[in-house]
Amino acid sequence: MAVSKHPITSIFRTGSILAGGLAAALALSACGNGEGTQAEEEATPQVEADPELEEMVPGQYREQGTLTVGVDPSYAPGEFLDADGETVIGFNVELFDAATAKLGLQTEWEESTFGTIVEGVDTGKYDVGVSSFTINEERLEQVNMVSYYTVGTQWFTAAGNPENVDPDNACGKRIAVQRDTVQVPDIEERSEQCEQDGEPAIDVQQYERQDQATESITSGRNDAGLADMPVAVYAVEQTGDQLETLGEQYEAAPYGAIVPKEETELAEAIAAGYQAVMDDGTYDEILGNWDLAGQGLLETAEVNPDVTEDGSGDDEAEE
Repeated sequence: MAVSKHPITSIFRTGSILAGGLAAALALSACGNGEGTQAEEEATPQVEADPELEEMVPGQYREQGTLTVGVDPSYAPGEFLDADGETVIGFNVELFDAATAKLGLQTEWEESTFGTIVEGVDTGKYDVGVSSFTINEERLEQVNMVSYYTVGTQWFTAAGNPENVDPDNACGKRIAVQRDTVQVPDIEERSEQCEQDGEPAIDVQQYERQDQATESITSGRNDAGLADMPVAVYAVEQTGDQLETLGEQYEAAPYGAIVPKEETELAEAIAAGYQAVMDDGTYDEILGNWDLAGQGLLETAEVNPDVTEDGSGDDEAEE
């Protein structure tokens, strides 16, 4: 298991990544600039602890000084492995590191599979989970979730759409998704509708990691896929002319950091940390560095926000 320790102010991104099997097929860049060829090193914004916010952190966490964070590092650009194959990087990583730095805490990122992180937080294996989790009612029954960004689902396919995939009518197509994400019930519902309409079901191919799902499209094993918007757009940018998006993102919902249900004070402290970096410009700077300026921004970080009003509260937005 890869364990990545991030000090408060020395977090760096370099110009290439090794993301499981996908790296063998794609030359991916961690710079977030879509070029994917020029290796660069860019420091994230430096963040100083806020004494008032430090006081919000429950004593046991102040004493240990570090939060153990469960993460599935296969969801670029949100969270993925750097070129060393061990360090977890990505915009979700940088945002959480900045928020916790405001609290005077460091982070220790532990690699996991997406579907086990919520349970790992619930059982105390991890202090927190950060892995592109969309806030939804099912997750809120198990854990606290702190909102910090919002995204929707985006379809993507091979360049030129050779199989003529229509997201609104993908009956009979082979579609790739990452297991345990909100994209799974989405595509399964579409497949059921196909059968109700007398059309062939969608051949849903589920993968443990998003990089595996993406590679299956570039290799031609599957016709298209759907994932969170930043993930789909990043995959298109980093594969040059191999992929393209289909249509627009839909059903946007907030991402949330996962905190144990009984740790309400810790959740409130993390929300205050996120709010502080939103207010001082660090939030915009980090997202801008990943070419996400103006996309999915939230003005307020909340603990357990209401996601029932428009019915949009579904995953790993990921993972």
